[in-house]
Amino acid sequence: MNSDNVKKGFERAPHRSLLKANGYTDWEIERPWIGVVNAYNSIIPGHIHLNRIAQAVKDGVYAGGGLPLEFPVIGVCDGIAMGHKGMKFSLPSRELIKDSIELMTQAHGLDGLVLVTNCDKIIPAMAMAASTLDIPAIVVSGGPMMAGVGKDCATDLSTVFEAVGKKAVGAISDQELKELEDWACPTCGSCSGMFTANTMNCMMEALGIALPGNGTIPAVYAARDRLAKDAGRRIMDLVKEDVRPSSILTERAFENAVAVDMALGGSTNTALHLPAVAHAAGISLTLDDMDRISRRTPHLCSMSPGGRHHIEDLWRAGGIQAVMKELLDGGLLHGDVMTCTGRPLSENLASCSVSDRNVIRPLSAPVDPEGGIAVLKGSLAPDGSVVKQTAVMAEMMVHRGPARVFDSEEDASAAIMAGVIVDGDVIVIRYEGPKGGPGMREMLAPTSAIMGRGQGSSVALITDGRFSGATRGASIGHVSPEAASGGPIGLVRDGDIISIDIPARRLDLLVDEEELEIRRKDWVPSCQETEMSYMRRYRSFVTSGDKGAVFQDP
Repeated sequence: MNSDNVKKGFERAPHRSLLKANGYTDWEIERPWIGVVNAYNSIIPGHIHLNRIAQAVKDGVYAGGGLPLEFPVIGVCDGIAMGHKGMKFSLPSRELIKDSIELMTQAHGLDGLVLVTNCDKIIPAMAMAASTLDIPAIVVSGGPMMAGVGKDCATDLSTVFEAVGKKAVGAISDQELKELEDWACPTCGSCSGMFTANTMNCMMEALGIALPGNGTIPAVYAARDRLAKDAGRRIMDLVKEDVRPSSILTERAFENAVAVDMALGGSTNTALHLPAVAHAAGISLTLDDMDRISRRTPHLCSMSPGGRHHIEDLWRAGGIQAVMKELLDGGLLHGDVMTCTGRPLSENLASCSVSDRNVIRPLSAPVDPEGGIAVLKGSLAPDGSVVKQTAVMAEMMVHRGPARVFDSEEDASAAIMAGVIVDGDVIVIRYEGPKGGPGMREMLAPTSAIMGRGQGSSVALITDGRFSGATRGASIGHVSPEAASGGPIGLVRDGDIISIDIPARRLDLLVDEEELEIRRKDWVPSCQETEMSYMRRYRSFVTSGDKGAVFQDP
């Protein structure tokens, strides 16, 4: 259905009358109706300025001959929700946002969408809605935050989280922590490292559903407003030409996005969100696919949290387009895929080049020979688990140690902060998966505490939950099947030996099958309690982490 079904003919006089109550004229109502989905709220620093971006989009739509019709969606700030009950609601918001966009679009017969977003789940939710609706659509991000200025180096949100661990062991003073708190996040925008929000904004550009520059132009730069205006004008061309997401979000486009993700060393959350967007587009993208592409794609950018560069550095070096040009020239991308510019990727990249080889390394001299994410399987994770291998210290790429088992993030964090975790331990946090939590919480607080306490080279953490893009260290998440679904992680006991071998892609529980069978007979399913009706419904429908935690098809 398009807007003609809502506004044409004498039967629609009441509908037009309601629109005129909004101040729209006959000639405006006759224009194509473009939904401008604005994720503004005054909680998330990545969204605090989105009214500015949305207005620029509306200006572009209006200049291009369309009628911009703005409506909102919710958004959770992962950083503020981190480390407490609030994180349970983060991932579940993705499905709620997706559904709300679909409902608004269908109810009002919109002809196209410009999706104004910036953070974590909101970005993939919008792309999922665009895929399912399959009407002309462009994603526009609000852009990254500038990095903070520290005494010796640039700072960001992960610096503050790790400083909490340092404060706990007396490595920094109250005043030093306060200074970090005040200066690490200096501007609006999505947190300045290659964390989940910025990774997903880069993925939209790599997929071709966002204009060049979407992933890296800083939030505070006027170029961000110009990009938003261009997106508003461009959506009118897509509507006129009937270019839909289904012609852009193809299997080859997803392969391109995964390759770019691996070259960037992006967040492990892409292993949830890219398969979820692909699922909405009717395409299968598995963890095995991501690992296969990672093995062949060198890691080219040393980005925070695993490296020293921030998104503003990547932007100055040529941005995502320059990274893609490097990969295309090496035969690692499909250049024939269509993009929202109306041109194939190869044409978009024809004049692109890298301006700083310290930030975007050549294929001949990469940061690492393989991509950022590795998928581990084995007796502890039969269906897979995910680790950002480029953010793991060399000493922890292969590790064997005794399990320290916790049934919630809070219990594990308390043990870490109390200093009872010793070198060599493998922390296991379970019943934090999509069903068990419910909601699959991110574990930035415990992983940052480990790093801040100086145990990043000796302690590993394994969970059926997930990690923030700001996490670094031997942090293995998305263990599937999760404990609440009867996965082996639910059978682990204190003292069991766990073997991690990232180069070999193995994660194993070194307990013989006979003993595990005895434990299975005694095992009772367990989930954390939830009082909220939406979360109970979420638990009933959500699939496992290896499936992208999407809702199962009816």
